[in-house]
Amino acid sequence: QVQLVASGGGLVQARGSLRLSCAASGRTLSTYTVGWFRQAPDKEREFVAAMWGGSGSTAYADSVKGRFTISGDDAKNTVYLQMNSLMPEDTAVYVCAADGGNLVDSRWYANDRVYTVWGQGTQVTVSS
Repeated sequence: QVQLVASGGGLVQARGSLRLSCAASGRTLSTYTVGWFRQAPDKEREFVAAMWGGSGSTAYADSVKGRFTISGDDAKNTVYLQMNSLMPEDTAVYVCAADGGNLVDSRWYANDRVYTVWGQGTQVTVSS
């Protein structure tokens, strides 16, 4: 079973950038779909982005398209979420999750119930 550790959160001003990391151990992420989700106070958890490790196929929530980029580094067994043009409404706890198989092409990527492995969260706070 793969284990995930998320990092990279912090405090940033609006229009700034942050890069989150989701480091895996135990299994190679090339056989997993990795998703990023976020949860703001008093809101439900929402999908942000996902990537299928086998092909690099990606998917994004409409709210982050054009601003966030998910990518992977096979050598480091790590998935990144580059977040640019951050806005106060991006403030949330961000968490990465994984599930074996291709959730991107099967279009299950946004459903948090299908992810079987979860890392801990990392706080992202965007000030106006």
